[in-house]
Amino acid sequence: MKYLHTMVRVADLEQSLHFYCDALGLEVIRKSDYPSGQFSLIFLAAPGNHEAQVELTHNWKPERYEGGRNFGHIAYEVADIYASCTRLMHHGVQILRPPRDGRMAFVRSPDQISIELLQAGAPLAPEEPWVSMPNSGTW
Repeated sequence: MKYLHTMVRVADLEQSLHFYCDALGLEVIRKSDYPSGQFSLIFLAAPGNHEAQVELTHNWKPERYEGGRNFGHIAYEVADIYASCTRLMHHGVQILRPPRDGRMAFVRSPDQISIELLQAGAPLAPEEPWVSMPNSGTW
């Protein structure tokens, strides 16, 4: 058995690509449009690591998706959790569970999919502003 991908439905493709690519740092591996079914599939992966992919499914007819918390989360290992959280904040993403411990943080996509960020290797030394930043919302 081999892991292939995780699929999440997205309501606003442009907003989701901004989050997953620009803010989170993933890259588009391939995109396929299916006019007969009125949907698009966009596969994303971390640069240099295409083994674990996220499939964004965008149905062309507007739908409201709820229950993102029921999904659980998608987890990514990052080289520098503080730099990753700073980049996300510069893109307007709220850090819901800050990396106070230098090891773990949570954010949410525009469709409320929970994303866990984990520091590669040993945790970084705790530092501000992260140490004093409270949790917010649900993650």
